[in-house]
Amino acid sequence: MLDTHELGRRPGSMLDVRRTVSAPADLGTAVIGIPEGSELELDLSLSAVMEGVLVSGTVSGRAVGECVRCLDEVTEPVRVQLTELFAYPERAQAGREGGDGHGESEDAEDVYELDGDLADIEPALRDSVVTALPFSPVCRPDCPGLCSECGARLAEDPGHTHELVDPRWSALESMFDTSNVSDETKES
Repeated sequence: MLDTHELGRRPGSMLDVRRTVSAPADLGTAVIGIPEGSELELDLSLSAVMEGVLVSGTVSGRAVGECVRCLDEVTEPVRVQLTELFAYPERAQAGREGGDGHGESEDAEDVYELDGDLADIEPALRDSVVTALPFSPVCRPDCPGLCSECGARLAEDPGHTHELVDPRWSALESMFDTSNVSDETKES
């Protein structure tokens, strides 16, 4: 929560906010995210405008996840731009009622609203950070991953192979395997 009381609803007034906060829970995806409680650096500017308070600036942190190819840990710096308008409650209400003249505006649900003098930036922060995270994080661009047959790390054994026999040829292969010789063949 950011306190906007010092802006005093005077359009044109500004306030710079630089602080370190703890990351909220679930700030990421299934494969990568900013761990809950880790440090997030906020470097924001709050500007009073006619409709509310415009919050803009950067949010920086460190995302931790796993490589989608080899499952090793991946750590990536994250720096995102945040620009969001937090409407004064009466302006948000007027926007909801105004819309197209027949009820609620289509954009009313996209408007963040100040709670008194407080701006809850967590939803806007979540939207900005999660969309900036890599969809498929890798430990390095040329990561060979894991063997699909046995799970061996291909980076540790680049020459790793398996002799694979096409299942359509398995009956023919058994004819040449001496351990599969039947009793009838031995008696003849």
